Amino acid sequence: MRFLSYAALLCAFLGGLVSCVDLDDFNTSPTHTLAFASDTLALDTVMCGTPGKTYMFSVKNHASKAVRIPRVWLGRQAQSAFRVNVDGEPLADGTGSNFEIAANDSMLVFLFAHLPAEEGAAPVAATDSLYFITEAGVEQHVVLRVVGQPVTTLSGKVVEGTETLTAERPYHITDSLVVAEGATLMLQPGCKLLFRSGANLVVHGSLLSLGTHEQPVVMRSDRLDYMFVDQPYDRVPGGWGGVVLASESYDNYLSYTDIHGGDFGLRVDSSDVTRAKLTMENSIVHNTQNHALDIRMANVFVGNSQITNAGGICLKVRGGDVTLVHCTLGSFSPFSAARGTALDFANFDGDVRLPLTGLQFGNCIITGYKEDEIMGAQSTTHTDDAFAYAFYSCLLNTPKTDPEDPRMLQCLYDQKPAEVLREKNFANLFNSRTLISDFRLAADSPAIGTADAGITAEFYPTDMNGVDRLTDAKPDMGCYQYVSPSAEEPSASVRREQYRVSASPFAVWKARLLRARNRNLY
Repeated sequence: MRFLSYAALLCAFLGGLVSCVDLDDFNTSPTHTLAFASDTLALDTVMCGTPGKTYMFSVKNHASKAVRIPRVWLGRQAQSAFRVNVDGEPLADGTGSNFEIAANDSMLVFLFAHLPAEEGAAPVAATDSLYFITEAGVEQHVVLRVVGQPVTTLSGKVVEGTETLTAERPYHITDSLVVAEGATLMLQPGCKLLFRSGANLVVHGSLLSLGTHEQPVVMRSDRLDYMFVDQPYDRVPGGWGGVVLASESYDNYLSYTDIHGGDFGLRVDSSDVTRAKLTMENSIVHNTQNHALDIRMANVFVGNSQITNAGGICLKVRGGDVTLVHCTLGSFSPFSAARGTALDFANFDGDVRLPLTGLQFGNCIITGYKEDEIMGAQSTTHTDDAFAYAFYSCLLNTPKTDPEDPRMLQCLYDQKPAEVLREKNFANLFNSRTLISDFRLAADSPAIGTADAGITAEFYPTDMNGVDRLTDAKPDMGCYQYVSPSAEEPSASVRREQYRVSASPFAVWKARLLRARNRNLY
C-alpha cells in the first residue's frame, strides 16, 4: 500500500509533464491519420550544384494515443534531389525507420534541396514525395517541389585581357570577381551576376556593362529564396559586397545596369580627373546598406539614372569632376532610421585636400525624408581649393537659398509649405508587403513639366523606360517621365548608342556651364 501511495504521488507531481498512461498504449486504428499543414511543399528556387535553404514542417498526431511510424521514405530514395531529417534522424539513402509521436503531439521534419549542376541554361524542376506509414498500415505522403537555376560558378576569377560574360545563364560569384589592370570585362545584355555574401566586383581595368531596356544587366545577391510570402531576400540590403572601380581603372561604361541589395553600391576610387573614369546611363543603384554611389576624386558622368534608398548616403562626392543629368536621388530607405542624406559633397576629407573642380546637376530630383537632403562642405583650411558646384532646373529638398545665387538656377524646392513634397512626389514609393520601391512620379508632383527642354533634347529625349520626354516640350525632372495610369506607356522612339567611345556628354555639358561664366557660376 505504501508503494502504491508513492506511485500515486509521483503521478500527481508529474501530471503536467507526463501523462500516467500505459506506455504501450499506441493507436493501431486503420482510420487514424497523421495531420500535415499542407499536402504539398513548394521550395524556393535554388541554384543547381548548391544546397538550398532548410525548410521545416510538423507532422501532428491529434489522437489521444501515441502512434508508431515504422518507416518514412522518399519516393526516389538515394536518387532524390531532397535531403530530409525526421525527428532528429537523417534519412540515410532517403529512408528511415522506427519513429513515434506521442498523443496530441508532433514531430519536426527538416529538409532542403540539392540539385546537381546542369549543363543547360533553362530552369529545371524536381519533384518527389515524402511517405509516412503508420503501424496500422495507413500510408500518407507530402509532395515536395523545387525549381533549380543552372549557373556558371566563378570562384577566384581574375579577368586578364578581354573577356565577355553572356546572358546564357547567371554567373554565381562565390568570392570577388577581379578585372586586372589593363583588362576589360564586357557584360552582354541580360547578363546576371549573383554574388555570395561579402563578394565584390573589383575593377582595376575597364568594365563595359552593356544592358538594354529589354535586357538589363543585373548585379545582386545569390539569395533566391524568400523571407516571407512576397518578400524575397533580394529586396533587402547587405546581401553581398558591391562594385569597386579602383584607382587605376578608367573608361568604365554602364548602360541599363541594375546594382542593388549590396553592402554598398558603386565605389569610385581616386584617379586622374582629366580622364573619363565612369559613364553610367539608364541605370539603377538601389537599396544598399551603406553608400550607394561613392565618388572620390574622379571624372564621372551619370545620366537618366536612379540612385536611391541607401542606408548611408545616396551620392557621396569628395572632390573631382562629376556631372548628373536627369537623375533621381531619393533617400527613403525603410531599413535604416539612421540613413544618410541624398547628397553629400565636399572638397576635403579630414586633412586630405580634394579639389572639387565641378559638380553639376541638370534636370535632377534630389530628395528624401529629412528636412535637408543636401549637405555641402568647403574646406576652411584651404579656402583657395576649388569648390565649384551648380544645380540647374532641379527639384531640391534643401532650404531655399538666395534667389540670386548663380549656383542654383531655375530650381524648385522640395520644402514646406508645399503640400506635395518628398515621398509624395512618387506615386507608389514603398510597398511594405512586397518591399518594392517605385520612383515613378505622382500626378501632382512639381517635377512634372518643369525640366529644361534644352538639356533634355541634348542628352535624354527619352526617359529610362523609353518614354518620349519632349511631347509638348514639357519634360519632367528625374529619370522617369510621368505617364498617366490611363495611358498606354509608349515604347522607345529614340535609343541611345550602347557604347559611346568619346566622352561627348562631358564636353556638351561643360560647354553649357562655361557659357554661363558671366553669371559667375564658378
